[in-house]
Amino acid sequence: MPRPATRPFAVLLATILGLAVASAPAAASEPSDGDPDVGAARPGYTIVLPELAPLVVGGAPTRVLTGVTRNAGYAIEVPARWNGELVMWAHGYRGNGPELTVDAPDFGLRERFVEQGYAWAASSYDRNGYDVASGVRSTRALAERFGELVGDPGRTYVAGVSMGGHIIARSLEENPGFYDGALPMCGALGDHELFDYLLDHQLAAEALAGVRAYPPPPDYASTVLPAVYAGLGLAPNDPAVTTPAGQQLRAATVLDSGGARPGAEASYSFWKDFLFQLGVPDASPTPVDGVAADPGLVATNLHTDYAPDAPVDIDAVVQRVPPAAADVRESGRLTPVAQVQGRPRVPVLSLHDLGDLFVPFSMEQIYAGEVADAGRSELLVQRAIRATGHCEFSAVEAGTAWDDLVAWVKGGDRPDGDPVTDAEAVADPAFGCRFSDPAAYAAAGPVSEQETRRLYEPCP
Repeated sequence: MPRPATRPFAVLLATILGLAVASAPAAASEPSDGDPDVGAARPGYTIVLPELAPLVVGGAPTRVLTGVTRNAGYAIEVPARWNGELVMWAHGYRGNGPELTVDAPDFGLRERFVEQGYAWAASSYDRNGYDVASGVRSTRALAERFGELVGDPGRTYVAGVSMGGHIIARSLEENPGFYDGALPMCGALGDHELFDYLLDHQLAAEALAGVRAYPPPPDYASTVLPAVYAGLGLAPNDPAVTTPAGQQLRAATVLDSGGARPGAEASYSFWKDFLFQLGVPDASPTPVDGVAADPGLVATNLHTDYAPDAPVDIDAVVQRVPPAAADVRESGRLTPVAQVQGRPRVPVLSLHDLGDLFVPFSMEQIYAGEVADAGRSELLVQRAIRATGHCEFSAVEAGTAWDDLVAWVKGGDRPDGDPVTDAEAVADPAFGCRFSDPAAYAAAGPVSEQETRRLYEPCP
């Protein structure tokens, strides 16, 4: 995954979280203009449907449908020998722009689903932005529309990435009994605590650099950010972290993102510049609204216990910031950054990259704790992958997780996972080896923006 140059928060989010396939305006493969549930996009949006050529499975082409329902675009694919079951695909954040687009399942899962006989369906959602409420509602609406267009499925699964993981976790609680199994990958399962983590880094960096600049002023990128780098003894585009202040910030970020674990320090160097630039305010000619443009709506560090405490006691000097919209943060309603209670009623199998410092590994730990508090740990299996990019999974890793989830749902045998809340186990140099694809490591080249596996030592 790329480490972008200085750009506003909303644009950076779109770069990292938007895992969209190439899309272009297209007519529905099977026209839906006469369907009673078709609706236009909401004001300010344009729906852009994907061009998806049918796949050939068992010598027969799949049936592809694209169209619009309840103000959202959609794509559906059904193999000729459909097994009667459906997978809903929940995409990640894709910015605040005016075009609503549709993703096909990634990591080879599209091909795997139809080859195994499953149909899949994906919605654009009816809004862009970081809007979990839109994703939850649009995904459920499309699943119901699938029943009208194709037939009611015997089982319905939900899988997806990043913000889609947040959508999945809340969907299971918002629609109990509707989905039969879930596969969130690189998911923001810790709901608003993702934004707390990003704020923690920004304010700790400023505190250690001796800079106080929150809320960020318009000239943050040109004036404040250089002063933060200088105060920490760091430099843009230089992975070296050699000063006491820089090393303390790195250590604090490692602890806040999931604790000591393989590849963590190298991962910080990989993500360093990106994390600093998340503080840059949106300076676009037409500013957007919502949490993607202003994370301070829900983020807070009022209760963060920063560590380590030396050489600087960060807790004593850091600026404390309350959420600008505490009522939104604490609401149990289905909001754009909806709370997740950790109460699934069906099997959930998740994947997460160990070194992801944008949607960090701590999201898994937070969700695991909530599920445990709800007494439902038997319904959750989590797996760590030894990579550092956001959603950097091989087809084998994602496909194996899918196959294991299906076997669990159908056969009742809970698959194995990693003990993500066991700090000693997570810190073991071999943690993450069990479910990481050895062939992906063997084939990996030097570390680059797209390839990070060589940040890790070979597994034993």
